[in-house]
Amino acid sequence: MTDAQWAVVRPLLPVPGWMRGRGGQPEAYCHRAILDAIGYLVDNGIKWRAMPADFPPWDRVYAFFRRWRDHALVKEFHDRLRARIRERDGRDTEPTAGVIDSQSVKADAAVGLDSRGFDGGKLVNGRKRHVVVDTLGLLLGVMVTAADTGDRAAAQVLLGQVADVHHRLELVWADGGYTGSLVEHCLTVLALVLQVVRRSDDMRGFVVLPKRWIVDRLFAHLMRTRRLARDYERRTTSAEAVVYWSMTLLMTRRLTRPHPARA
Repeated sequence: MTDAQWAVVRPLLPVPGWMRGRGGQPEAYCHRAILDAIGYLVDNGIKWRAMPADFPPWDRVYAFFRRWRDHALVKEFHDRLRARIRERDGRDTEPTAGVIDSQSVKADAAVGLDSRGFDGGKLVNGRKRHVVVDTLGLLLGVMVTAADTGDRAAAQVLLGQVADVHHRLELVWADGGYTGSLVEHCLTVLALVLQVVRRSDDMRGFVVLPKRWIVDRLFAHLMRTRRLARDYERRTTSAEAVVYWSMTLLMTRRLTRPHPARA
């Protein structure tokens, strides 16, 4: 992490309880060193025990990762970065439209049978990542399930979670796998319009579809993060946390990148 990136990230970090006078033992390592270690692990796909000696001990880094995962601090940190990017781009912090899709990835042998399955459509034995992004391609919510979980069943839960947090969300684009009763459920229960962007039957080869390319670009970024090229996490909550950490790396770089002036 560069000095410019740290200057942007530091004010957005969740404040530890001991700094608020709520007791607890002060942390022994600098947050910048811990964040660099987690970013190195996520971006390069190493094992926890293979953490280079330049970083804090691997067990301390993992304890930090686990604490932020269990208390949803990584999501809080991620959401603050997303709000900062939307403000910089002249958008409101709360989105009104999004895109939903899923991605099946192979799972490592460490993944148990209780959270893995076989996706017959993609011929993948592993897990499935269900994500909702805004129109800028920034993550609004993620849920990791077994690969044999249906997109409609997972979307019903995920969209409910996203709608509870983002009250201004009104429109969500999706592909043809989200048709059926899910459209009516979103309209009557969640007050969301689920609009299906269909692929024409006369299309041949790769064709960029309106709105759906936004979430496909997110999946392309996740696959460049080596820790996410295959699912290595024993718990689905850890897999979701790694997705959030991957997005924090992307947004941190984007915040320090020169922003072109708008006309």
